[in-house]
Amino acid sequence: MFEEEFEGYEGENLVASTKTEYDIEENVLRPKTMADYVGQQKVKDNLSVYITAARARGEALDHVLLYGPPGLGKTTLAHIIAAEMGVSIKLTSGPAIERSGDLAAILTNLNEGDVLFIDEIHRLNRSVEEILYSAMEDFVLDIIVGKGPSARNIRFPLKKFTLIGATTRAGMLASPLRDRFGILNRLEMYSPEELTQIVTRSAAALGIQMQADAAAEIARRSRGTPRIANRLLKRVRDFSIVKGNDAVTRSDARFALERLEIDELGLDGTDRNLLSALIDKFGGGPAGLETLAATINEDANTIEDVYEPYLLQLGFIARTPRGRICLKDGYKHMGLEPSVKARRQMSLFETED
Repeated sequence: MFEEEFEGYEGENLVASTKTEYDIEENVLRPKTMADYVGQQKVKDNLSVYITAARARGEALDHVLLYGPPGLGKTTLAHIIAAEMGVSIKLTSGPAIERSGDLAAILTNLNEGDVLFIDEIHRLNRSVEEILYSAMEDFVLDIIVGKGPSARNIRFPLKKFTLIGATTRAGMLASPLRDRFGILNRLEMYSPEELTQIVTRSAAALGIQMQADAAAEIARRSRGTPRIANRLLKRVRDFSIVKGNDAVTRSDARFALERLEIDELGLDGTDRNLLSALIDKFGGGPAGLETLAATINEDANTIEDVYEPYLLQLGFIARTPRGRICLKDGYKHMGLEPSVKARRQMSLFETED
């Protein structure tokens, strides 16, 4: 009935869990306290103990490393930690700190107990990273003055601070840096029930009237990621407004998500193109990442960082030494039957496991 109103609607990459300018502007959706933060219960419980103990001692919190897939709330958790400690937070990212002088300027401007949050900390320049070692361990800044035989080291004292590092690739951190974090926490993917709570809370914060089953529908297709859930909520709201409804219904949500080509499991067009190429063009695999990327005209890093993790989690594909292969559930989702060769390939992989 309303299809003609959305004719020619240009979709966007809604399942990429990287930040966009639109997401960053919507700080109203960010919870401010541990009580408001949904999910990650073990992480929250442990952090609450560490924060309470640090405040009782009157000391800065130990350095914290938060790692896990993008979009799970690492930045939000850093803000909450600073708020619970009653201190200020300074935000930056690994790629933004190009020179050691940039980091020195940030560190010398921190007050006692402040939180310094470095997103994508695994992308720090090595020369910059080395300055962090003494800053984190001894709260001093080592500065080399002069060159050659006359060069000397000056140690500049820093106020005690808490470094919170966030990364999607903890394995890429240098061991000396990783070992200097006293608190390490991995954030896990969210359950549909937790995401339903997040969607409901976000809808209220944005002034959106939403039925409970509509929130559940959005949550179910959000790939276990709050950032994607909030992004889909905004797009569903847009469709509902154009349809003239006072409250977002499940029918609105299903209609909008179908128009956005996001299926029941949260897979979008690129996910299905990847599975289709793997099955139709490579007989179920194995196929190399670069070859797959060229086949579906997508960036290899985007496939590896955005699309593959979820397909691996669902058990639709597998990584083998020879390349990617499609598994039984992947064929089933695409409504196809594996060939004899594909069955043999899958059985070999299952035997290896």
